[in-house]
Amino acid sequence: MARTVPKPDLPPEVKRFITWLTVECGFSRHTIAAYTRDLRDLIAFANDAPLPSLTSRRLAEHLAWLKTERNLEPASITRHLATIRVFYRYLLVTGRVEKSPAEILERPTQWKRLPNVLSARQVQKLVETPAPRVTVRKKTPVDDPLGLHLRDRALLELLYACGLRATEVCTLEHGVGASLDAKERVLLVRGKGNKQRIVPIAQASLDAIEQYLTHCRPRLDRGRHLSRNRLLLSRTGRPLERVAVHQIVARAAKEAGIPKVHPHMLRHSFATHLLTGGADLRVVQELLGHADITTTQIYTHVDRTQLKDQHRRFHPREEAQRRRRANAPQPPQ
Repeated sequence: MARTVPKPDLPPEVKRFITWLTVECGFSRHTIAAYTRDLRDLIAFANDAPLPSLTSRRLAEHLAWLKTERNLEPASITRHLATIRVFYRYLLVTGRVEKSPAEILERPTQWKRLPNVLSARQVQKLVETPAPRVTVRKKTPVDDPLGLHLRDRALLELLYACGLRATEVCTLEHGVGASLDAKERVLLVRGKGNKQRIVPIAQASLDAIEQYLTHCRPRLDRGRHLSRNRLLLSRTGRPLERVAVHQIVARAAKEAGIPKVHPHMLRHSFATHLLTGGADLRVVQELLGHADITTTQIYTHVDRTQLKDQHRRFHPREEAQRRRRANAPQPPQ
């Protein structure tokens, strides 16, 4: 049975580390929360032993414990290892340890899991699913006056047409410093590590966003200044949160009859469809905001059919085989 992990108080060196990640590195609150959770697991495993005193063997035992007792997947253990390495590098730089015990630890073997993607037809069906909602008041159906289906359609278009992460779509700005430049048909996206990138947006997606801005967003905002100038708002006029994004995508997928769809699957589909259409891998890397092209390369698996077709059409040996077949004597009729 897996051991229940308590939530210990953070020691001073961890608090300073979290402050450093926030102030100096500018990490998002979601990244900070992930680092904090991983370090809480390490603190619980250390059982009151000071973290600067832990040895490489003890850290390796912790990673093994995550596998055997917590039943974590290799990818999750690798993330814990990354957190531990960054933390001990911080301790090394600040003089709390003379040598990082985490550097010699090996990553667990990982099978690259290929991302699930939607077909172009499924995406089309999904983004066209949101329709005017009907609520029931005093047992009488009443049309929703807020036009939330326009917001949901704009959200789905942004996730797929621009390949955005859920967090990125939530932080798009409206008004002063707006993320959307409708005239140039581009979107300014603030991604991981506060890095910015410019992503083109298709006219059909732009039309859906402008419908939302014209007929829905003013009703949601209502001049109460709860939005902090965010593009996408909740029913109450506050910025849309990541949880709500997942709920909207899941609801639309259920209505469209497509099982197990999450926001990141639309990002996977965005990248996959671009590569299938012949886009350059470096371009897709830039559009996704990946720092390392090896992260983008996982999407190259999708083009098996086109890959075989290109091989048949252009490889010299295939061409020679076609010539031989063309020049072969025909059997008598």
